[in-house]
Amino acid sequence: MENKGSDEVEKLKTKFLSVWHNVKYSWALKPKTSFSRNSPVLLLGKCYHFKAEATDEESPTEASVEDLVMGDVDAFRRDFASRVWLTYREEFSPLPGSTLTSDCGWGCMLRAGQMMLAQGLMLHFLGRDWTWSEALTLQPLDTETWTTTAAKRLVASLEASLQGAPGPSVRSSSPQAQALSLGSAEEADAHLKEMYHRTLVSWFGDSPSTPLGLHRLVRLGLTMGKQAGDWYGPAVVAHILKKAVEEAMDPGLACITAYVSQDCTVYSADVVDCHRAPRVERTSDETPDGPTLPQNDHPVHASTSPESRAVIILVPVRLGGEKTNPEYFDFAKSILSLEYCIGIIGGKPKQACYFVGFQDDSLIYMDPHYCQSFVDVSTSDFPLQSYHCPSPKKMPFSKMDPSCTVGFYSRSVQDYERISQELSKLLQPSAKEKYPAFTFVQGHGRDYNLSAGLTPEKREWPFIRDPRRTVTTVGDFVLL
Repeated sequence: MENKGSDEVEKLKTKFLSVWHNVKYSWALKPKTSFSRNSPVLLLGKCYHFKAEATDEESPTEASVEDLVMGDVDAFRRDFASRVWLTYREEFSPLPGSTLTSDCGWGCMLRAGQMMLAQGLMLHFLGRDWTWSEALTLQPLDTETWTTTAAKRLVASLEASLQGAPGPSVRSSSPQAQALSLGSAEEADAHLKEMYHRTLVSWFGDSPSTPLGLHRLVRLGLTMGKQAGDWYGPAVVAHILKKAVEEAMDPGLACITAYVSQDCTVYSADVVDCHRAPRVERTSDETPDGPTLPQNDHPVHASTSPESRAVIILVPVRLGGEKTNPEYFDFAKSILSLEYCIGIIGGKPKQACYFVGFQDDSLIYMDPHYCQSFVDVSTSDFPLQSYHCPSPKKMPFSKMDPSCTVGFYSRSVQDYERISQELSKLLQPSAKEKYPAFTFVQGHGRDYNLSAGLTPEKREWPFIRDPRRTVTTVGDFVLL
């Protein structure tokens, strides 16, 4: 009897914690973000102008995206809302090595990393110009409405627990299947890309069997000294994402891999090897969640030669000491102006987010700090709405934490050669910036004897701190 009573208390504690997390992370949402009408907006290499052709002297110079109706506002909204949004979730199966069924309060950097990886996959399978057909139908995030809904749902769940009855179902109803006539090439292409879109989102579902889901990332983190509930820094997440992509067993991911720079240095020969190395075929008894990619029909954007793979390049950097050095603001702007940039994961201290663009001196980002319910991605028509965010948020560059990871997408060896040349010019030290954020070097990392004397684990994991050393650390980096 005592054990049963103790279990009930633990369940109630979990429920109350969920209520608190939902209220806390719902209130973190701001209903509107102001944008200037007179300055261009950059979003992952795309430039948008909100300025009206005929100006009204009394019209405000700033307005929210929802209020703006001129220029490229709809195009910007459509583009932003088409990016994959991955946030805190709850009520999924327990994470590996723990009893946690939610990542609220600690999983934001993993979610930001998932969003950056998703953007790389979108470039690979769909191309930068693709937008979701339902992007403009998403309702703006209203703080009061979303918080009230979350609180009511969880209070109902608490009452059901006390009464011993099952709580209300939280899964969204599946949208009605729309009849699509494939009478034209454009319609057929749109239908095929929507299949890729849905499959891509399903790879990030919160289930143990999804190749890029939270359960897989946490399991990989266990091999690197991280546990569910721990804080994950941007460099740590970069290595976890790399392993997740490399070990993914879904055949749709066989044509892409990931590379992580070493000590802010990208070794070109290592990246070229990633492009050319044939992927080892793996067999698994697991049945992947979600729809599978078409086996015979591939969109033009996903085509690569049989001997090559696309590479997602992840570069952990530090843009200053305790605070971001203002000299790196222009660097961040230049990076986010490139179409092959897949964004930056970083944020404020202990509060991660995914940077996708900027306007003037403010970063535009996607915020994972909102707790949503688990979605079963194993069904072919699971709802997609909660994986897309209609409301961008802004943050001054000055508040950006200096520890971050920059991501790039390279389709082929030729593509990488162009990217490395362009970035090398951009990274040239100036009179103000004496030290580039990172560098490109010819050859392999092993040619520089960086891994001499290290075990295979430490060679792969340069950010693990030796407990015998007493040094000052900031984020994932060691300050000597």
